[in-house]
Amino acid sequence: MIASLFRFHRSCVVMIDLVLIGLANYLAFWLRFDGMVPDWAMGLFEQTLPLLMVVRLMSFLTFRLYQGVWKHTGIWDLRNIIAASICGMALFYLIVRWGVGLIAYPQSICILDTVLVIVLVGGARLCRRYFHERTRSKRETRVVVYGAGSAGERLVRALRQNSVNKYEPVGFLDDDPSKKGKRIHGVPVLGGRQQLAQIMADVAPQVVLLAIPTAKPKVMRDLVKLFEPHKVRIQTVPNLQSILDGLVEITQIRNLSIEDLLERPPVGLDVTSLRRLIKGKAIMVTGAGGSIGSELCRQIAVLEPSLLVLFERYENSLFAIHNELVDRACGTSVCPVVGDIGDEVQVEKILQTFRPAVVFHAAAHKHVPLMEASPCEAVKNNVRGTRIVAQASARYGVEQFIMISTDKAVNPTSAMGVTKRVAELIVQSLEGYGHTRFSIVRFGNVLGSNGSVVPRFLDQIKAGGPVTVTHPQIRRYFMMIPEAVQLVLHAAVMGEAGAIYVLDMGDQIKIVDLARNLIRLAGLVPEEDIAISFVGLRPGEKLYEELVGHAELVEPSRLEKIAKVRSNSPWTFYTLGPRIAILEQTAARQEVDRVIALLRELVPTFMPTGDMAVTEAERGLAETDLSHMSFGSRALQ
Repeated sequence: MIASLFRFHRSCVVMIDLVLIGLANYLAFWLRFDGMVPDWAMGLFEQTLPLLMVVRLMSFLTFRLYQGVWKHTGIWDLRNIIAASICGMALFYLIVRWGVGLIAYPQSICILDTVLVIVLVGGARLCRRYFHERTRSKRETRVVVYGAGSAGERLVRALRQNSVNKYEPVGFLDDDPSKKGKRIHGVPVLGGRQQLAQIMADVAPQVVLLAIPTAKPKVMRDLVKLFEPHKVRIQTVPNLQSILDGLVEITQIRNLSIEDLLERPPVGLDVTSLRRLIKGKAIMVTGAGGSIGSELCRQIAVLEPSLLVLFERYENSLFAIHNELVDRACGTSVCPVVGDIGDEVQVEKILQTFRPAVVFHAAAHKHVPLMEASPCEAVKNNVRGTRIVAQASARYGVEQFIMISTDKAVNPTSAMGVTKRVAELIVQSLEGYGHTRFSIVRFGNVLGSNGSVVPRFLDQIKAGGPVTVTHPQIRRYFMMIPEAVQLVLHAAVMGEAGAIYVLDMGDQIKIVDLARNLIRLAGLVPEEDIAISFVGLRPGEKLYEELVGHAELVEPSRLEKIAKVRSNSPWTFYTLGPRIAILEQTAARQEVDRVIALLRELVPTFMPTGDMAVTEAERGLAETDLSHMSFGSRALQ
């Protein structure tokens, strides 16, 4: 049925072209003789028209004019029409002049006929495209394209040629005054930032497309603020390198994300060294169903380990990551294990059975307010669980153990933070106990992780607000999940015994600024469409975070963006072990006050808040420059 329709459609196109060929030839005679065609010339027209139609039809077929779609006619089609028209007329003239011997056939007719055929045949196809685009424009989303450069030109051309996309370009925005008033593919350049308010009022776009694939995050932040009053959705095109590499098309438009606004330099990953560490070995990941754990599994799986053991207590998340890895068919043997790192017998049994060469320890309780209410549970999971996995790793010959820690372990004010610091002490104290190399990776908040602030803000925006922020001055370091996992893998490659690795995370970001940007990215105006409410600091929460403690020394590592932290811990395995045993027993009996006291003995810098109050000293510190709180690039120099 489809084939029959296709043949019928092509036959109709051929018939239209034959009519246009005949009309063009008659008009050529009519113009040649100023509308008064003599009988002898009309005789030539009637005698040669069938031959002309056959020759032109053959040239049209040769130049594939019937393989195009009229509503998508472009430069390629017009080029072929011109070439086919010239070549067809040249062949026709040779046949008429020297083949048939009609010397009286006027040469001017050949020139006029060729021009008219190009105009009529090409015009018919362009009219079809014009009416197709006119009908589309009545039902599409009106957009303005920011950037009238090569990316903007390619974007508008692709949008115009794509019959299924939902965008109708109504104008360009560009700060180059020489481009104002010009048109690109029929779309006018309306002006730049100076005329923005008037332009937005006149054309009333629903979406702004940022066609600047090389723009830095600072430029993106400025543009988000620029469009804040106009209540438009902001979208962008892929980055230029991805387009050039052929990984994506420029029409793969996406919403602008919060990651686009973060000044995060990429960390170069030495895949060769990493593959040498992983390939052909058994690898185990605890907390494999979590945000960090699952991304670790994804990145490790492609490095061809002989076995990847997924250890996770929550069956739903374990089920999800296991199925994802199996569906990817990466060739790695994946073994999911439901279990708890606090179950000493099970952990030892797993390590004894699978004999992993490398253990990535990502399992932990991480939610600060929840752990403030349940410090004993934090001890059971973060302290006891880490001790069990770390000691078992040493006993069963694990080559390398990497623990994932947090910036909240530095000068902690929460049960979650202090238990992670105690876990760090345990891992450091085990160095030299067996042949296992122990190291720690410490980083800040991870965008998009389970329970993190960004998904919560997005849910609140979707519900119409308000967006709740704990304090106007609260600040945090931020990373993307893949970047955090790269840091962990870097640490595994370097694998220096007893080291704590920390990423240069740049400047801390105000959470209220993050909330405002997310509201703007949704095409809404902060405080007008979506309210921002300050609810006060939660138990255990600090106004700022630190990556390096007061008693720790920062040293450069082999990689530019990663620092190595040396902690002068007074604890050894033999002095720390009995204290940890008492702490675990006390937590098992749910003696909260005693647990807090023991944690303070182990970590003297632990200062529990106990409530939601903020000290005046901390309040003042948060309002000043915090650059000295992070090691940054300055401390590495």
